[in-house]
This record gives sequence, C-alpha cells and structure tokens, in this order.
Amino acid sequence: MDFDLSIYYPIFLYLVAIIGFAVGTLGLAHFISPKRKTATKLMPYESGMDPIGNARQRFDVRFYLVAILFLVFDIELLFLYPWAVSAYQKFGEESFIPDPLSNYVFWELLVFLATVAVAYVYAWRKGVFRWR
Repeated sequence: MDFDLSIYYPIFLYLVAIIGFAVGTLGLAHFISPKRKTATKLMPYESGMDPIGNARQRFDVRFYLVAILFLVFDIELLFLYPWAVSAYQKFGEESFIPDPLSNYVFWELLVFLATVAVAYVYAWRKGVFRWR
C-alpha cells in the first residue's frame, strides 16, 4: 500500500499560511497598539453602564419575558429545519419521509406553525413586546 502525501502539500501550505497570518496579526497588534493605562481604561466595563453603586440591581421583569420568548421562538424554529430538509428532498431525487406519511407531516407542520403564531399573537396582545 503506497500512500502519497504530495497531494496534501497545498492543504498543509494553506494551514501554515492561516496560522502564520493569525499569529502575525495578533503579534503586530500587540506591538503596535498604544499602551497608556488610564483610570478610565482600567475601570471594569459592564454593558455600556458605568459600574457605580451596588452590582446587585433589580432587572425589570420585561427583560426576562423578552429573553424567554426569544428562546422559545428560537427553539421552535429549530424544529423547522428537519422538515425543511425532508421537504427539499421530497422535491429532489429521494425523500426522507415515506409517501404515505408525507400528507400527515405537512398538516402536522401547519398545526405546529399555527400554534407558534397563536403564541406570538398572545404575547403581542399581552404587551410583552412593548418596552415602556
């Protein structure tokens, strides 16, 4: 069994170029950058707010509601990816969903999207998206 590494030389050369570029730019930025330490630069930075007073401030409940709704709708949209892949394959050469189940899967997806739409309208009506 004869294994020829010469076909991998361009890949190794590209890898060396990438690593060299990354190390070179980081090193150049370290040596060229100004190094004046001022009180403002040494102060901790917290989300654009000056860290004055107690760090244990209360957050508004609406912040958590928006964060939870973002996570819920983001996770629900993840369920659409497998259906999109299987639907794309349906129109292509081979289908992941058997033909007897394809109609059922389509209607099940419409029920899922209707549920997501109802949840979105409910949150909108409750005023979750209004930031006062």
